[in-house]
Amino acid sequence: MEFLYQRDVYGKTLVELGKKDPNVVVFDADLSSSTRTCIFRKEFKNRFFNFGVAEQNMIAASAGMASCGKIVFVSTFAIFATGRAWDQVRNTVAYNNFNIKIVATHAGVSVGPDGASHQALEDITLMRLIPYMKVIAPCDGPQTHDAVVAAYETPGPVYVRLGRPKVPTIEGRGAFRFGEAEVLTQGKDLTIIACGIMVKQALDAASALKKEGVTCRVINMHTIKPIDTKAIIKAANETKGIVVCEEHTIVGGLASAVDEVAAENKPTTVLRVGVRNRYGQSGEPEELLNEYKLSVNDIILTCKKVL
Repeated sequence: MEFLYQRDVYGKTLVELGKKDPNVVVFDADLSSSTRTCIFRKEFKNRFFNFGVAEQNMIAASAGMASCGKIVFVSTFAIFATGRAWDQVRNTVAYNNFNIKIVATHAGVSVGPDGASHQALEDITLMRLIPYMKVIAPCDGPQTHDAVVAAYETPGPVYVRLGRPKVPTIEGRGAFRFGEAEVLTQGKDLTIIACGIMVKQALDAASALKKEGVTCRVINMHTIKPIDTKAIIKAANETKGIVVCEEHTIVGGLASAVDEVAAENKPTTVLRVGVRNRYGQSGEPEELLNEYKLSVNDIILTCKKVL
């Protein structure tokens, strides 16, 4: 199984897009080595802009550049892109429906030792509630490439959520389609809906449950906004309940989005595997996934609660 940094894939995809389109420019906030926008900087020095530790200024300046016809990719850590600069994202970028792509890295507790101040657990919520904003959380390296290309091809503001560590490449996936969920396994007992690194956790949980005679439909909900309502309603109709897994707070993120669709269209049991009203903390990624009950075993136990 191949393990890749989503960040590396992002940097290489920026170069691919930069060669294709001279209107692509990249902004960073003094973290280009971490976000891997440095790969683009080496190729296109005149189209790369480092704003230092001034994320609000960077987002505001991206709006000015976009107003002149540029396609702007803006990167920093997720906590800074969505938290510190939220006012600029809402009022300057999204309000004007500018063609700006916020690709943020280091999301979730898997950031590890950097601790609470650098672990974005609310970013999906903050971006999902803004009008015109689209939200994508790819599950692995290859899907990161597809997500960044989709962001480039999709008019208006897009938020792409990436992690810090290497992640396993998930085999057997089909082509990425913006706004259309991927059904990775079929099952009649339960549906597990996940995004980001939790997709692999969901698949492992489904595999373990299958040995106990429980079949699970695993859905990779890579596009969180606009969400695939048809896939959710179909799952609610055809299985006994839904478990939603996200490396994010259970309030306002993927689980809330799924719950909203189910409540309005086909009420069913929706249980959540996610962070419950806590800040992050320092630790190794695996330790933190266990501490915040995001492990494969936690998914299995939650699935059994549904049954």
